[in-house]
Amino acid sequence: MPVFNEERTAAEMIRRVRELPLDVELIVVDDGSTDGTPQVLARTAGIDRLLVHESNRGKGAAIRTGLGQATGDTVVIQDADLEYDPKDFLPMLDAMDKGAAKVVYGSRILGHNPMSRPSFYLGGRLLSLLTNLLYGTRITDEPTCYKMFRREVLADIDLRCEGFEFCPEVTAKVARKGYRIAEVPIRYVPRDIREGKKIRWRDGWIAIRTLVKLRFSRDLP
Repeated sequence: MPVFNEERTAAEMIRRVRELPLDVELIVVDDGSTDGTPQVLARTAGIDRLLVHESNRGKGAAIRTGLGQATGDTVVIQDADLEYDPKDFLPMLDAMDKGAAKVVYGSRILGHNPMSRPSFYLGGRLLSLLTNLLYGTRITDEPTCYKMFRREVLADIDLRCEGFEFCPEVTAKVARKGYRIAEVPIRYVPRDIREGKKIRWRDGWIAIRTLVKLRFSRDLP
């Protein structure tokens, strides 16, 4: 769980994860928060491992820090806001256990959720279309937070991301390695910038550039 300035929501999300009927290893990475998040995390029960970046390095860096400490057979990313419902881990795991794929994405599109801000929605649809064209995938929600992997898949690729380009980087690299990406519908309650949403339009351009660059890279780690 990468966390940056989520003092209002982090404890509640941790509680929701802990309510799951699963054996969860919860690794939280505070990515240099400057609000009251460090104090909230320090007093919140249920965290197996709390890691701290002294300064803000970006979501991708926080995820890589957490992945370096993960020991479970299956890994999933969970943001600290309340946009996503961790109960959706259950159908995602079910799809994985039934052999659908070693990589499962939770699709907000298949879940028929309220549309977020038009620019975010259309940007996500564009990234999904571009991914399908470049990599031959058949996914509807490339930038979804809910990406679940068997740990050996992540061990098979070299992630170098620092910011929000984690999503296109990991998608591109698992696709080029030949792993099929399955999708299941998930629930989604979008928030806007005033409520703390951190992604911006420039992150969309970075995602497009990342997808194109990695598709034609000859030195793919």
